[in-house]
Amino acid sequence: MVQDRVVFISGATGFIGQHIVKQLIEKGFKTIGSVRSTEKGDNFKNLLKEAGLNYELFEYEIVKDISSKGAFDDALKSHPEITDVLHTASPFTFEVQDIEKELLRPAIDGTESALQAVLTYGKNVERVVITSSYAAVAGFGELAAPGKELTEKDWNPITYEQSKSNPMNGYLGSKKFANKKAVEFVEEHKPKWSLTTICPVYVFGPQAFEIKDKSKLNTSNEVINGLIKAGKDKSDPPQQLTGYFIDVRDVAHAHVKAVEPGNKLGGERLILSEGPVTTAKIAEIIHKDFPTIPLPHLDPSKAPNWDKTESIINNKKTRELLGFKFIDLKQSVDDTIEQIIE
Repeated sequence: MVQDRVVFISGATGFIGQHIVKQLIEKGFKTIGSVRSTEKGDNFKNLLKEAGLNYELFEYEIVKDISSKGAFDDALKSHPEITDVLHTASPFTFEVQDIEKELLRPAIDGTESALQAVLTYGKNVERVVITSSYAAVAGFGELAAPGKELTEKDWNPITYEQSKSNPMNGYLGSKKFANKKAVEFVEEHKPKWSLTTICPVYVFGPQAFEIKDKSKLNTSNEVINGLIKAGKDKSDPPQQLTGYFIDVRDVAHAHVKAVEPGNKLGGERLILSEGPVTTAKIAEIIHKDFPTIPLPHLDPSKAPNWDKTESIINNKKTRELLGFKFIDLKQSVDDTIEQIIE
């Protein structure tokens, strides 16, 4: 019974975190989220209330710095009733001076700190879910393996030293080595709780709640927003992307499935990908479904070459384990556009 479950989620107010909390509350889970300030916590409670959700099922704990040692100790100590932990929070920025200090160590140490808090104080915790990334699975740039089939068992071949070479590699390495740290932690400590790792590709889709500030959206949705702004301003379009996509609502759904009673996801690593995405494909959907929206011209010669950059994702196992159909690109883009222009 979900009424007996108490879920702790780090990064509750993030793009993915908000959707997870929304879905948990819709299913009747009591949810405790980590936030950076009282203001953020109160604002989020108001969003839940305005959406007509049972906001009383949500409470928050303030964690100012997720990467600091013992960051989650007090939250876990204060709530011995917690049965499930979702660790979705991770540093994400390319504006760094010291890659190891600002990207790699915070991700790795933050993961270890969260798991140590669960091990020490989570007396009733049965399941832990960590949000990783496809960046932990596949190689990119010079390490890309075009045409190679990748499954849930694969790892990005990047080394720790290579991760320190530039901010992008720092981000990729932070995902790989944080995921590795979680696996090593479980192997070393053999906790009574199970670990599930979720590795999404580019995450698209609408925000969980009405957008108050449309000037800057989360990273992936800026791809869509950037096209609209460039068409409106007659400015240069954003840099074209090639890759894979998953809708944020499916990412949240996977997290919720991982804490539902009787699930079979303990010990699994999941790749969340619905299929390929390119900027040109997104523009094509917008043009067809929202013909009044002006769009910039996309130069095909400036688009990345799929055959030279992308591996082939085989996530059949993930799809079978989750047992629900992923939202397709058309619906994901349409729902996002409708929210942006409303």
